[in-house]
Amino acid sequence: MAEETTPKQITLTREAEGVYLARNADGAEYRFGHNVDGALSSVELLMVAIAGCSSTDLDMMTSRRAEPTKFDVTVNADKVGGGAPAFLRDIEVLFDVAFPEGEDGDKARARIGAALKAAEEKTCTVSRTVSQGSPVTLREV
Repeated sequence: MAEETTPKQITLTREAEGVYLARNADGAEYRFGHNVDGALSSVELLMVAIAGCSSTDLDMMTSRRAEPTKFDVTVNADKVGGGAPAFLRDIEVLFDVAFPEGEDGDKARARIGAALKAAEEKTCTVSRTVSQGSPVTLREV
């Protein structure tokens, strides 16, 4: 199968020191930074992206069979810093998902393992990019 590429782009505008506005091509916006009260940090946004991408895959593969009665995801990671360049390691995504009793709920529960495996191995672009260690190039325009 031939490789397919889809260009993706976001823009980021500095509004003040430590305050940034991210915007996608459709106009959706998110304000964040260390000087934004109640906002997520950049590192937390990466963790959200991992959880969101894999959650989407799990949701699509299970909710066709039954609507979840509980769908909570927790991401844990260790931020390593100090004498070395900072990075996250030991990223763990924990899914607490429940479905109603009955045949449809049983079918949904039976899909959880396969859905998580698919997300981890091929369908979740975010976690695949992180685990593959994709290079990031920073340069001035």
